[in-house]
Amino acid sequence: MPIEIVCKIKFAEEDAKPKEKEAGDEQSLLGAAQGPAAPRDLATFASTSTLHGLGRACGPGPHGLRRTLWALALLTSLAAFLYQAASLARGYLTRPHLVAMDPAAPAPVAGFPAVTLCNINRFRHSALSDADIFHLANLTGLPPKDRDGHRAAGLRYPEPDMVDILNRTGHQLADMLKSCNFSGHRCSASNFSVVYTRYGKCYTFNADPQSSLPSRAGGMGSGLEIMLDIQQEEYLPIWRETNETSFEAGIRVQIHSQEEPPYIHQLGFGVSPGFQTFVSCQEQRLTYLPQPWGNCRAESELREPELQGYSAYSVSACRLRCEKEAVLQRCHCRMVHMPGNETICPPNTYIECADHTLDSLGGGSEGPCFCPTPCNLTRYGKEISMVKIPNRGSARYLARKYNRNETYIRENFLVLDVFFEALTSEAMEQRAAYGLSALLGDLGGQMGLFIGASILTLLEILDYIYEVSWDRLKRVWRRPKTPLRTSTGGISTLGLQELKEQKSLSKPEPC
Repeated sequence: MPIEIVCKIKFAEEDAKPKEKEAGDEQSLLGAAQGPAAPRDLATFASTSTLHGLGRACGPGPHGLRRTLWALALLTSLAAFLYQAASLARGYLTRPHLVAMDPAAPAPVAGFPAVTLCNINRFRHSALSDADIFHLANLTGLPPKDRDGHRAAGLRYPEPDMVDILNRTGHQLADMLKSCNFSGHRCSASNFSVVYTRYGKCYTFNADPQSSLPSRAGGMGSGLEIMLDIQQEEYLPIWRETNETSFEAGIRVQIHSQEEPPYIHQLGFGVSPGFQTFVSCQEQRLTYLPQPWGNCRAESELREPELQGYSAYSVSACRLRCEKEAVLQRCHCRMVHMPGNETICPPNTYIECADHTLDSLGGGSEGPCFCPTPCNLTRYGKEISMVKIPNRGSARYLARKYNRNETYIRENFLVLDVFFEALTSEAMEQRAAYGLSALLGDLGGQMGLFIGASILTLLEILDYIYEVSWDRLKRVWRRPKTPLRTSTGGISTLGLQELKEQKSLSKPEPC
């Protein structure tokens, strides 16, 4: 029986599978070599951006006159927006501010201010002893004399005590004060406190901030009314002119808050004898802006140390402290009116060192003693008027009452009447005229007008810049590891062989 042997050999499928496998491996290797997708180009980004005009100027499509005109319009609008934005930024950086004044509601009780008064004459002539005249020769200009009235060159006296001299030789309020009334009630010298200023021994009414006297009504008769005798017969004769020589007669007055020490030689006003002076006050509450709009000193600032001798910060207290430090550094002592416990300067040091030091300090914002204004300040506006006193009938009456002649009364007596115009206060506040919210609003309006953009549009542009920059950085980092490419952009045979070897080495061997 014949045997038939049939053999079937299939080469197509067997050969096709390895080829397909090699093709798949090549495609996978090409995909691995190509890496992540490339970032969007500018045309693609411009066509999807919300920035008006960018898609028509830089989007896909042929270049022509229409696209050129759109590009010019876009650049012109962008330049106009940048110009307006720069102008707005310059205006914001100048920190403009305005002052708003609002009348406060009437208060049932208003605290009466402190009133400090000083006789312009510092030393009473009759109270000076031979030793005082000798020690104060440089201040007063009087020649030193002995007890017989003759000038002597070899006089020797004990060291002077400036505080004792001012207390003894200064004008005593009990002798000057002839009458005193406050809000319809009588007052006396005991209602005044002694304070030392550049004018020597002075007196302050209503000085205690813990027990400030109230004013229950406005107008004349509801404040402080005092009659003073300035004692011109006690004024020092002028033998020669010195820095302390005064040609005036009268008193200096300062109206201030209880927390503020008197700075009367600069902030006080004069009251002349022979007149009744009316001072109508108005309380003003001022609020200033701190940095960067102004230079006021906020209460929360800790860089400014506590002022020695004062309970609260004020411009006057700051200046007195600065002046004391300057005098203490140069003269090794302090003047009587300055705070502290250091040694008091003798009279010779006053004229030889201390006064020259104070004159060299100057003032204003350029001087070494510049003190910032507190951000919250209470001051008193003043309106001053006067009438002549006494008339003929009252001059005779006052002459009989105080055992003086009429000429003395006219040359030495004065009346000071300090009162509130009304029990209301004015609030003046500095406010920022152009803040950050106004700047952002104006910038948004200019941005929408010229280029039709918003904050989200800016985020789109930043996101596209980040995308392109990050892709370039990744290309730089991966450049040494990428396979060699042919001039047509494909992978060379050597590079493909290396990728195949890397892939075969990464496969686990079968068991």
